[in-house]
Amino acid sequence: MAHYPAMTSAASTPKGERRRAALVAAAAELLAEGGFDAVRHRAVAERAGLPLASTTYYFDSLDELLCAAMEHRGRVELAAGRARLDELTTEDRNVDAVVELVLDLLLGPDPRLEAVVLRYERFVGTARRPYLRPLMRTLAAELRELLSEIFERSGFGDVDAEWLERLITLVDGAVVNALIEVNPDPRAVAARVLREALLEAGPSDSAVSGPERG
Repeated sequence: MAHYPAMTSAASTPKGERRRAALVAAAAELLAEGGFDAVRHRAVAERAGLPLASTTYYFDSLDELLCAAMEHRGRVELAAGRARLDELTTEDRNVDAVVELVLDLLLGPDPRLEAVVLRYERFVGTARRPYLRPLMRTLAAELRELLSEIFERSGFGDVDAEWLERLITLVDGAVVNALIEVNPDPRAVAARVLREALLEAGPSDSAVSGPERG
């Protein structure tokens, strides 16, 4: 993960921490709504309801703010995914429920075309921002740990890392192909191929069997 200088003592006060958190949350919202180009000092300050100078006071650079926003959004999504997994009873862990939970983590919870496009643009844009790569590797590792737990707790037994990577690649490929073909619902395409792959793999527990199995 990227390392930045520690905040000043004033920024480390409870008030300073609240303001910094508000700026990070605002930047994360703008990032989700408009991609990297939407995260600008003035836009972030206005969204957070803080003076323009606050962004340069709490962050040494826009890169630092972007990194904090990416981490914030990533961890919020991981926490939401884990909470949903904990809420699912054994009876609720059918294939369709697993597919939706996995797609929320891989594609985001917003099913709209524009939201999916922006999410994949952020992933591609990371390649042009080397300072984000350590963070993205960390978040990717945590995501894979959570996905493995989802499948294991949903009856698929011990999940092989190679099998998991194939599933992620399958979903990414389905989404990209759908976007190339200007399909208005890439999530539906990804859901179909993921569901087929899971039914073909077959859970070790009947709790995740779908209505078409048998």
